[in-house]
Amino acid sequence: MHDHHPLAAGRFVGPPLTLELLATPAAVPRLRGALRAYGIDVRLCVSELVTNVVRHVGEGVPVTVRVWRDGGRVRVGVTDPEPGVLPVLCGASDAEAESGRGLVLLDALAVRWGVDRGPGCKTVWCELFAEDAEDGGTTAERSGRRGPSAGALGHPSARS
Repeated sequence: MHDHHPLAAGRFVGPPLTLELLATPAAVPRLRGALRAYGIDVRLCVSELVTNVVRHVGEGVPVTVRVWRDGGRVRVGVTDPEPGVLPVLCGASDAEAESGRGLVLLDALAVRWGVDRGPGCKTVWCELFAEDAEDGGTTAERSGRRGPSAGALGHPSARS
């Protein structure tokens, strides 16, 4: 990872929970269970990011999921071996469409998100306000999260 990337080594406190797995539909519910302590928003974002790998990179692709807390925030990174397949935040999806809402959901939940490309891999990352996993609530900071959503790499209003 590059030093400017928010998940770069040494920038945030605490060791990450690191999970290495093959991106399959069956892996997604197991991931949600393994991340229960991080709250529903983190589980939803990781689910969407791994599902995007399955759908757009390929089923059975090796991925690394990293999650850790830094004060009132949780950092998430999902790394896959395909730096050329980038997520793009699309406009509002057709209400009847069966897919296309994953990045819209991630964009709504995350404080910020983006993509870090390296040789032979990419990491789609996001930052969320930490939830209290005990009662499913969020920190007081969450209620005023941010203004209108921006996007990610490939979108004119990208944030990183």
